[in-house]
Amino acid sequence: MSGASGSAVGDVFDVVVVGGGAAGLNAALVLARARRRVVVVDAGEPRNAPAAHMQGFLSREGMSPAALLEVGRKEVAGYGVELIEGRVDHIDPGFFVHLDGGPVLKARRVLVATGLRDELPEIPGVRERWGKDLLHCPYCHGYEVRDQPVGVLGTHPGAVDQALLLRQWSGDVVYFPHTQELADEQRERLLARDVYIADGTVKWLVVEDDRLRGVELAEGAVVPRSAVFVFPRMVPRDALLSDLGCERDERGWVTTDAVGRTSMFGVWAVGNVADPRALVVTAAGKGAAAAFALNHDLVDEDVERAVEEYRAAATADPSSVR
Repeated sequence: MSGASGSAVGDVFDVVVVGGGAAGLNAALVLARARRRVVVVDAGEPRNAPAAHMQGFLSREGMSPAALLEVGRKEVAGYGVELIEGRVDHIDPGFFVHLDGGPVLKARRVLVATGLRDELPEIPGVRERWGKDLLHCPYCHGYEVRDQPVGVLGTHPGAVDQALLLRQWSGDVVYFPHTQELADEQRERLLARDVYIADGTVKWLVVEDDRLRGVELAEGAVVPRSAVFVFPRMVPRDALLSDLGCERDERGWVTTDAVGRTSMFGVWAVGNVADPRALVVTAAGKGAAAAFALNHDLVDEDVERAVEEYRAAATADPSSVR
């Protein structure tokens, strides 16, 4: 990616894309093919960086996230998209996009695809094994640990449903309530689904030879496991959207319509910054849908401007227009 020094405030981009993951890059690709002038600003902090492989992405099955982004950057650059390695500090009214320690980019529209960050529980071993054998998404990793002894840490209200879901991939699932108290109905559902409940506080993950071996409880018991799932607290990187005044839903997430349009004129948001459930393939598709809508929005504006100029010319000199 190029440095931030390559652009000046005098240049006007049709769209500034903030975030160079699957959503942002796919939006940039579609917009560039629509002959729009686009720049992508990316801070280089992809959510899935710890993962070695992607799953559930047709034709990209097993590809590393880093490899996908490398290919994507080359593809959009081939269409003339400018790539800036940096971080957006803030966006002023009129879409003046201020980069940290860099120039100010002027845009007609802004697409924010800055993703989210996963906040993990403070249990020894969790952060170290994240993306290896400490996992989150059953649809992303369940098949790879099928029929293996699997654990689920009860550190999030959604953890019980996660354990119930994982029985689809393994007949040996252990739920660790940890500090989450189980309601009677939840306990019944787990037991009915043949999920074993290991009551007690989790002390740490047992790791030997760089492999997860089990979960040790504070009481001293070690439950052998080869993979453990955790439901992290997902925090959107949406400060830019907040500063722009975008509306939020009852969960606190920025609201968008089906094509990523926010409540603020000219501002789109796609990918995990607006949808915590979006997989890589989903985010890429949302980026494409947003790009279609963005281009139509810009065409409408171009036509309105052309009509105004046409009428002004016709008024000034009727013979000058057809």
